[in-house]
Amino acid sequence: MDKILELFTESSKNRKVNWKTIVKNQHCNYLGKKCVKVRKSTPAISIGTCTVAYGRNKDCVIICPHRLLENKQIFIDCIHLLTLHEPGNQLHIIPEVAIPGGSVDYVLASVKNGKVKDFVGIELQTMDTTGSVWGHRQAFLQSQGVVKTSTEESTFGMNWKMTAKTILVQMHHKVNTFETLSRHLVLVLQDCLMNYMRKEFDFGHISTNAKIGDSFHFHCYSLSVNRSKYQLSLIERTSTDSDGIAQCLGLKAEAKVELTSFLKLLESKLSSKTLLKI
Repeated sequence: MDKILELFTESSKNRKVNWKTIVKNQHCNYLGKKCVKVRKSTPAISIGTCTVAYGRNKDCVIICPHRLLENKQIFIDCIHLLTLHEPGNQLHIIPEVAIPGGSVDYVLASVKNGKVKDFVGIELQTMDTTGSVWGHRQAFLQSQGVVKTSTEESTFGMNWKMTAKTILVQMHHKVNTFETLSRHLVLVLQDCLMNYMRKEFDFGHISTNAKIGDSFHFHCYSLSVNRSKYQLSLIERTSTDSDGIAQCLGLKAEAKVELTSFLKLLESKLSSKTLLKI
């Protein structure tokens, strides 16, 4: 069975794809531009691998966070957390917003007359790999007649422990900021990573029914194939707060920021490009 399930946002099961054109263009449909994942040895070449088959059961595992941007559904699934949003307000998706100790991947903002009325922070996390998937990528393209030979062998694994611990530590630091602002922070992840976290960390106190009053929310998605195309589906929402994340890790952290300053930062980034268009 092929290890590569999605390449440059196209399913490897789709027999109608012109892979020569796809590889030449190196386009990511989710970002709307060239794939930003490049080979360190050859920066002009984008890797393009979104999803792989992994493990004994050949599970579909997403290895690129931009794969989660399919149809912008993850942002639509966060609108209910904009408790001050009103009909008529615009919705803006603002990427890479700086906060104390780092940045948040996206902020979904409710905007009226150029002023931010409400916002929610959204972090994306997919699996980090060990080794390299390049050899499997090349072998797949050889099977499609795109490359003549594929001599570079490679193996890869999933860095479950480091991925899970790193993101939980980051979320604990960042949720303190959002609690200070009385706003929500959402972690978007795949079901396989969520299942691992439940096994390896103390999740017994995490609310299985998401509460809008909680500052931190897990939005868990599955990836399944339908007529040779892979599709994301929201399957679970759970929630907690900074103390709940600390209980998972036994950590303490503080991050303070004034609401007025943060609103001004968001408003300075508003543009026609950040406007959510459906």
